[in-house]
Amino acid sequence: MGSADILWLTMDRPTNLMVIVSVVLLERVPDWDRVLGVIRERIVEPYPVFSQRAVRSRGPLARHRWQDDPAFDLERHVRRATLPAGATDADLQAYIEDHLTQPLDRTRAMWEVHLVDGPADGAALVFRIHHALADGIALTRVLLGLTEDADGRPGDLLGAASAEPAPPLPPPGTRPGAVAAASRLVLTAARVGWRRLRAKGVGATLTDVAGTTLRTGQVVSDLLLTTNPASAVGGEPGRRKRIVWTTPLPLPGLKQAGRLVGATLNDVLLSAVAGALHTYQAERGLHPVDLVTMVPVNVRPLDEPLPRELGNRFALLFLRFPSRDATPLGRLALSKARMDWLKASPEAALTFALISVIGHLPARLERRVVDFFADKAIGVTTNVAGPRELRHLAGVPVTGVLGWVPGSGRHTLGFCIVTYDDAVRIGVMADEGRVTDPEALLAALEDEVALLVRIGAAGDAAPGRRRPRS
Repeated sequence: MGSADILWLTMDRPTNLMVIVSVVLLERVPDWDRVLGVIRERIVEPYPVFSQRAVRSRGPLARHRWQDDPAFDLERHVRRATLPAGATDADLQAYIEDHLTQPLDRTRAMWEVHLVDGPADGAALVFRIHHALADGIALTRVLLGLTEDADGRPGDLLGAASAEPAPPLPPPGTRPGAVAAASRLVLTAARVGWRRLRAKGVGATLTDVAGTTLRTGQVVSDLLLTTNPASAVGGEPGRRKRIVWTTPLPLPGLKQAGRLVGATLNDVLLSAVAGALHTYQAERGLHPVDLVTMVPVNVRPLDEPLPRELGNRFALLFLRFPSRDATPLGRLALSKARMDWLKASPEAALTFALISVIGHLPARLERRVVDFFADKAIGVTTNVAGPRELRHLAGVPVTGVLGWVPGSGRHTLGFCIVTYDDAVRIGVMADEGRVTDPEALLAALEDEVALLVRIGAAGDAAPGRRRPRS
């Protein structure tokens, strides 16, 4: 097992299990045998880790490794459930919540799928997969590989992650000490800076060198000194989690809002989350503050097939939501500025190296280091661009996709943003004891999106504004 895989394997806690949760919403109930066949042919057979269990060898150099599960049986990992007649999305969400606190059986391959009949005439495939198998982007590609286009052609049609990918780095070697770990981080930052300067050719100036050096120093300072302020959503997490998600939200109006300040769709969606956090804090009589979230960044080339061993190859960015700002356009402009800064900084490369280093530390020290960095944020926010056209799974149209990566340490609130079929859904996973009314947060989020759409439409229709060509 790679060092990053070992890190997530050993970080399970009763309050934050290291389990990635994905939901594929279907227009109607699919054929059970066909679902089993698709999972076997497109997940289990191509990726051996789905039929293996994690074991630890004995001896002074004991390491975790993957071992074939001699008793593997697909039907032990795929189960079926039926919601009551007249069930709604809230009933499906409650069903998922009831399983979030259950650890995956480590004597087997660490994943399970629930085919849930309902709500209404529809169905859902609910996946629970341990983070040690793969990172969220890789698993999204695996799950999208279950689907087909209108002509029955399967394929991985994943778009881009929420930020520019970090440069791939070589896998870690033997366990480093503190000095070696620090050296690795410095060398990584220097390598990233050199690549950028070299890409500019002979014309690279001393200003470029100074700028890269100063930015690297600021990133290291931010990683060490960033703190997450006390807020309406912070505190010590409990076991019970809540899940809610929006209805499909149209993309064109959100893109119009982004054009007002030159922002990307990702910037607009992050600013919508910031607006909801502003409202949620204000409604509880607290002065809104900027809240920090972790944003995973893919480091795999999206135009290359996934390796059979999958594994974890991602970095993390610390994004400070502009949730203190009271104006929608102010939040949007700040979201763009902060994401632009992160994309141009070496933070992704630094955190990628850091994740690799932490996975080699002794378990007790590993947990303390993870807590140190995790406690700087309220949770994790993911943004995945999925297929732009309608897909089918086992012959049934897919109506929506959602997926949450787990939190760690004192994380209490995570968001997932998934664009699919010219619409976007935003999901919330909240600690029940710390975020006592996730429905209110969801309502604030939908209100903020509607406000941004109105602002975008008004700006687009303003006299003298030049409309972009279609």
